[in-house]
Amino acid sequence: MHPEPHDELRVASFRDLDTTTLYGILKLRSDVFVVEQECVYPDLDGRDTEPGTRHLWFQQDKTVRAYLRILSDGDTERIGRVVTAPGARGRGLAGRLVAEALTVIGSRPSVLHAQAHLAAFYSRYGFQQTGPEYVEDGIPHIPMARG
Repeated sequence: MHPEPHDELRVASFRDLDTTTLYGILKLRSDVFVVEQECVYPDLDGRDTEPGTRHLWFQQDKTVRAYLRILSDGDTERIGRVVTAPGARGRGLAGRLVAEALTVIGSRPSVLHAQAHLAAFYSRYGFQQTGPEYVEDGIPHIPMARG
C-alpha cells in the first residue's frame, strides 16, 4: 500500500504547470471522471487557472498517477477533483495527496464534496458530513468540512 520509490509528489500553481503535465492531469481527470464513471460534465470549469488554485499530483516517469486541486473560496479552501489512475490505485497515493493538501491549507477551514462511498476515507483526515447526501451527475455525494 505504499507509493513506489519513484512516485514524485508535485505542487504547482496553474502558471507553473508545463503543458505536458497539464495535459496529463486533464487526461487523467477525463479518463476517470468522464469515461470510467460515465459522467458528462464540465470538468474544465475555469477554476484551474485561478491565481489561488494549487494543483497537487504524483507522477511516475512523467506520467500523472494521482491528482487533486485546492481552490481558494475566500476564507475556505475547497479540495476537489481527487483522482487516481486505475493502475496506481491501492498504493495510498490519494491519501498522501489529501494529507499534503491539508499541510498546504494549514489552519484555514476546508471543504469538499465526497462521492458518498468515500466519506469514511475523508473522515480519516478530520472531515465531517455537513449536509444531506445529494446526487450529482448520477453519483451520490456528501458535503464535508474540516476546521
